[in-house]
Amino acid sequence: MAPASAPGPWPRLTVIGLVCLWAGLVIGVSFLATPVKFGAEGLDRPVALDIGRITFAALNIAEWGLAALLALVVVLGARTQPRLIAMLAIIVILLLQTSWLLPALDERTAMVIAGKPLEPSIHHMAYGILEIAKVVALIAWAGLEARLVARGMR
Repeated sequence: MAPASAPGPWPRLTVIGLVCLWAGLVIGVSFLATPVKFGAEGLDRPVALDIGRITFAALNIAEWGLAALLALVVVLGARTQPRLIAMLAIIVILLLQTSWLLPALDERTAMVIAGKPLEPSIHHMAYGILEIAKVVALIAWAGLEARLVARGMR
């Protein structure tokens, strides 16, 4: 039996659940729903972009909520160096998306809706690369936690 001070397996299992939920949410919105939306014949580009702007704003709020829950679990559970590094890496990605990329992409969306010409930019590509990095980090984190659960470690 574990000592009373040991947190038990709940932090690791909770982290696995939260990071899998987060990865699934990003995969569903960024890599499934968004490309499908732009393939819809009856949806013109300005409307699709406006829907995307609203969708990604909602996704961003959900991601910050999941980040807060994960931070709480990491703080209340066993604070290990790998957990803290994973949490920090994912939060840095989310900060870049929230503070730099989403505002720039929202501005570009407004320009398209207004019929203004756009100069080429790296914003969509940068956002996509960060989405891929975030999903890979989340899945790797879940895999590490699952491997440690299988070994019986906290």
